[in-house]
Formats: sequence, structure tokens, C-alpha cells
Amino acid sequence: MESLHNVSSAITLESFNIPPQGVIPAFLFASLSYMIILLCNLILIFTIVLSKNLHQAKNLFLLNMPINDLIGSSAFFLQLIKEILTDSRSIEYSPCVTQAFFIHVYAAATVLILTAMAYDRYVAICLPLKYNAVMTHAHITRIIAAVWVTSLLMMAALFYLLLRLPRCRSKITQLYCDNPSLLSLVCASTAVNNIYGLCTVAFTQLFANGMILYTYLHILVACFRSKRSDTKAKALQTCATHLFVFLLLECLGLFTIISYRVKEMTPNLRRFMGSLTLIFPPTLNPIVYGLKTREIRENVMRFFRTVTSSRCRNRVLHPSC
Repeated sequence: MESLHNVSSAITLESFNIPPQGVIPAFLFASLSYMIILLCNLILIFTIVLSKNLHQAKNLFLLNMPINDLIGSSAFFLQLIKEILTDSRSIEYSPCVTQAFFIHVYAAATVLILTAMAYDRYVAICLPLKYNAVMTHAHITRIIAAVWVTSLLMMAALFYLLLRLPRCRSKITQLYCDNPSLLSLVCASTAVNNIYGLCTVAFTQLFANGMILYTYLHILVACFRSKRSDTKAKALQTCATHLFVFLLLECLGLFTIISYRVKEMTPNLRRFMGSLTLIFPPTLNPIVYGLKTREIRENVMRFFRTVTSSRCRNRVLHPSC
């Protein structure tokens, strides 16, 4: 164990073990993955913001999903790309804590945003006549604000409890910084941190899963009672897409949380699943919601047609015109 007084301010992360000839391909793969996530989520954001016909409750909730995905993926990929490029697995403690904070905010906000979206679908399908009266802009704003304030405050308290503790180690066996990894550097009792962390997970999971279960049971009942087959099919398709994204996130997130408490879990599997949580959902969400939502898909295609037409008018001799 390193001396408490001599502990380095730099944190050493788990090595990638990339051979010299693999550095450039790894850098290009990581950069390309991040650029795809960036491009897809920005297209979704700008499509919703710039299209007035998309300023509806369900799309205002959806707008927060790509914003949150950019927070999580940027916190992960920017540090990852830097480490690959510089061939360094060392990071200062403050940036490490910052990365961990935003990764945890991303995780908490994702669950709460999906819960808010489920509530919106419940009101739209089960209480269609009251939808406009219930889902006013003021009510939507309050829900969105509650999602972000709750996520930020929960994680601020989590990391306040972490930063009050002394460190006596400087090596993390994870590919990125997160709260459990930072707690492993502490040389004091972490009982309070562990209890608060478990309470935070329990609260978000019980609230989210309880709300999802309640809303989807009512939605299924409403769909099967509906005599309009087109309405039933559209509602079930929307809910199936939402439920798929939610279950995917839950499986990845819960596996990562449980893996820290199962000593028999191999570190490589833990690192792999933890990385998937930060790569897969931000890549999949804009594709699923962008391509599966007809209004958004049509607006994206209209935007690209407008750009292409403008390009052709300005450059008549362009081969694509």
C-alpha cells in the first residue's frame, strides 16, 4: 500500500495492452465511433429544435435523450482517445473525478428520462382526451427540470461523500473512472458511501421500474380494449421501441453495478460490459428513435433534401445534380 502522504495526484488506469502497430487502428476506431455518436445525436437534436411541428411533449422529452447521450459518450470517449493517442494510462485525480461524475449523471438521467417518456405515453394512450390539459408546456418543463436536478443532486452528494475521504492508492482496474473504482483508492471506511450508493440505485430502480410497470400495464390494457387496429398497432410499436431501449439499458447498467460486488467476476468482463453501457445506448438511441418515429424521420429526410437542393442550385455542374 502506498503511503497516505506520498500518494500521487495522478491515477493509473488499466492498460489497454495495445501493440505499437495497433495504436493507429485503435485511435481511428475510437474516433470514428465517437464521431458517429456525435453526428447521429446532433442530427436528432437539431431536427427536433429546428422543426416547429416536432415541438410536442413526447419530442421535448426525447430531446433530452441525445443531450444526455452526448454527456456520457463525451465523458468516456474524449479521455479514451487522448489516452490512446498519447499512449498514456495516467490521469490527474480531478479530471478522473469529473469524468466519473458525468458518467454517473448520464446513467441516472437516462433512467429518469425513459421513465418520463413512459409517463408521457401513458397519458397519451390511456387519457387521450385529457392529454393537452395534462401535458402542458409548464408541466413538461417541471418534469424535465426534475429529471436533471434529481440526477445532478444525487450524483453531487455521491461525489461529495467520496471527496471527503483520504486516498492511499493510485491504480484503477477499470478503463475509465467511476465511483466504485475511485472508492477502491480510499484507505478509510466507505460504509456511508456504499449505503448511499445502494440507496441511490434502489431509489432510481424502484421508481423507474415501478413507473414503467404501472404505465405499460395500463397501456397494454388500453390497447387491447381499443377497437381501432391502426391506433393499437401504432401504440404497441411505440411502446415496444421504448421498452426495448429501457430493458437494454437496465441489463447493461445492472450487470455493471452487480459486477463490482461479485468477486468472482473477471475484470475483463466487467470492463467490457461497463464500456458497452457508454457506447451502445448513445449509438442506438438516435437510430431507434430517429428512424422508428415517422415525424422525426420525415423531418430528417426533408432537411437533407433541402440541403441537397440548395447545393445543386449553387453548383449546377455538380455530378450529383
